[in-house]
Amino acid sequence: MTDLQPAVRLATISDRPLSPEAVEQAVTGPEYGAVVVFTGKVRNHDGGQSVSSLEYSAHPDAEKFLHRICAEIATSTGLPVAAAHRIGALGIGDAAIVVAVASAHRAEAFTTCADLVDRIKHEVPIWKRQLFADGLSEWVNACG
Repeated sequence: MTDLQPAVRLATISDRPLSPEAVEQAVTGPEYGAVVVFTGKVRNHDGGQSVSSLEYSAHPDAEKFLHRICAEIATSTGLPVAAAHRIGALGIGDAAIVVAVASAHRAEAFTTCADLVDRIKHEVPIWKRQLFADGLSEWVNACG
């Protein structure tokens, strides 16, 4: 065991490209045998339509929401967590979100990472606008 306490190692919202390596490094340590990293990328389709790009916008306090959720997960699980979400214009293949969790064993890291991603998607006030190849666009989850 180590003196490290479970903690939010990173919780940021940025208009710059995300680094999955930096998010992973934030939680890595010699006491952890498992580090799970989830990278959500912009795909080229949704609902049968061709997507050309996305735009993410965030409430001014979105980073506070992100940090609170990360802190709740870290406290409830005893694990270090890190999360970064991108805002602004993103192209196909760009990373929109990167989340990392470390634990002694893989099962807990996988479960915690999935829970953290779900909470971020549902509770952090970040909105996605999909731009379609035909020139139309739509807001996704703009009311939730």
